Amino acid sequence: MNKKIAVILGDGIGPEVTTQAVRVLEAIAEQHHHHFEYEFGLMGADAIDKTGSPLPEETIEICKRSNAILFGAIGHPKYDNDPNAKVRPEQGLLQLRKSLGLFANIRPINTYPSLQHLSPLKSQQLEGVDFIIFRELTGGIYFGEKEINAEQTLASDKCVYSREEIERITHLAFQYARIRKKKVTLVDKANVLETSRLWRKVVQDIALQYADVQTEYMFVDNAAMQIIINPKQFDVVLTENMFGDIISDEASVLSGSLGLLPSASVGGNTALFEPIHGSYPQAAGKDIANPVGSILSSAMMLDYFGMHAEAESVREAVNWTLQNGFVTKDIDPVNFYFTSTIGELVCDYIANKIPGVVNKANIELRKSTII
Repeated sequence: MNKKIAVILGDGIGPEVTTQAVRVLEAIAEQHHHHFEYEFGLMGADAIDKTGSPLPEETIEICKRSNAILFGAIGHPKYDNDPNAKVRPEQGLLQLRKSLGLFANIRPINTYPSLQHLSPLKSQQLEGVDFIIFRELTGGIYFGEKEINAEQTLASDKCVYSREEIERITHLAFQYARIRKKKVTLVDKANVLETSRLWRKVVQDIALQYADVQTEYMFVDNAAMQIIINPKQFDVVLTENMFGDIISDEASVLSGSLGLLPSASVGGNTALFEPIHGSYPQAAGKDIANPVGSILSSAMMLDYFGMHAEAESVREAVNWTLQNGFVTKDIDPVNFYFTSTIGELVCDYIANKIPGVVNKANIELRKSTII
């Protein structure tokens, strides 16, 4: 199978982790006789520095002629620390989502037994955790009209949702629930917000079309608490843009590291795949960033292409590295392996180059040659 993939390395650790994801895709292509063609584009602080724009038109065109997009990370301290900056890296990602109609962000949340000690939760609360968050991505307060008075003493951000925007992601969430545990939880603030009341009405109407799926409703403050108290109760969590942004980052602590979690942003014609972590500029260029989130994002891309066996082999390879203690510095600050080493180990596993018994003493810090 031939596929065109747009690659946006982005800022900070983005280039390092994305490079490992591309290496893994190449290992999959070689093992399963696929052909992936890559075209690189700029976005974020890197794009501003080189072109003056956080999202050059050329990058949008590259994405439109590709079957999917692999993205690294976005953001830089020189913009984060300047509240008066008129052009910001994050504007590029928001614009790309809007330009490509990427209306649904999908974030799977699960845990690894070998890493449960890294989570602030007790092990018994983490057993059996496996849910997925569907966050609406192109509407709500992030895209609403913004105002601030001349004196900069009064500001507003307008939150707007249409029935159509709610319907399309709700159908997607229910369809996905049908192939999982058949449960959807809408997270809203319908006791206070008019937009949340519209969300609840639309979801109630659509739920009638999915009689085989259980539907429950939970206020966002309660949901934030339940994700910590009893996360295994969730299956598919459906919510609006800002709430989804907050609770998905909260849920990431269940796995033990932000560097472990992938995501997909899907639309009608294409999809973008990225790890959920930020650009982590303090680690940029040091070969210490965790590439697992980016590698698992490439697995989600393979699923999107219909290459389910290939995607599962990537996940199996990642599980193998974690179970055997081949982890980066964010997980083990003392006995850690480099970004490139983890990528090479995953590729070797996919290529069936890993022997039955591994002697860790034979794995060099910057090279995963196993003898």
